[in-house]
Amino acid sequence: MIKIVQCWDDGVTEDARLADILRKHGAKATFNINPGLYKKEERCFGWKNGAQEILRLSLNELPELYRGFDVAGHSMTHPHLETLSAEKIRWELVECRRVIEELFKRPVRGFAYPFGSWNELVKEELRKAGYVYARTTKNVSAVFPPEDPMEFHPSCHFLSPKFMDEFERVKKEGGVFYFWGHSYEMREEHMWVDFERKIEYLSSAPEAQWCNIIDLFEA
Repeated sequence: MIKIVQCWDDGVTEDARLADILRKHGAKATFNINPGLYKKEERCFGWKNGAQEILRLSLNELPELYRGFDVAGHSMTHPHLETLSAEKIRWELVECRRVIEELFKRPVRGFAYPFGSWNELVKEELRKAGYVYARTTKNVSAVFPPEDPMEFHPSCHFLSPKFMDEFERVKKEGGVFYFWGHSYEMREEHMWVDFERKIEYLSSAPEAQWCNIIDLFEA
């Protein structure tokens, strides 16, 4: 039996369609969010990805939209944490966890590095803030257990051309298949169709089991 885990960053409006697909196929997921960047009642402009306008979700809709999924921290405001002082890092991490826990009424133990960057000070502050793991964007073959939970490397990005090959390798060898991404990266309809086919295929594998990331560490 292998385990499949996935996570998605930034809390954007495309997560609504993503969540529907995942629920349809019984796929567990973790959503990494930045509570300091959302408005309470309304969705707001985030940034432009080429010609594409990325909209952030509102705080109030997050609990229902992510119902049934896990949520984790991605910092308050998505800075390059490694460039900040210890005091500012601490605020980004502690306040992020506090706000999410208050909003969702459950513990937050996971984290994903903004921009995939960190240093030893950031890792130290993560531990002090009570986080169990922190996801990077570096791809590795042997995902779990990580040498350092504060450098928890995934298998691949969900758009990697090696996505299916990597899944088949893990299915054959055993272990954990761990992918990540941003839902806004699916710019065209055919990308959504292709993604759903992948999720359906992964869910149909009798030797595979969907898990929340935190469950790997707390099993």
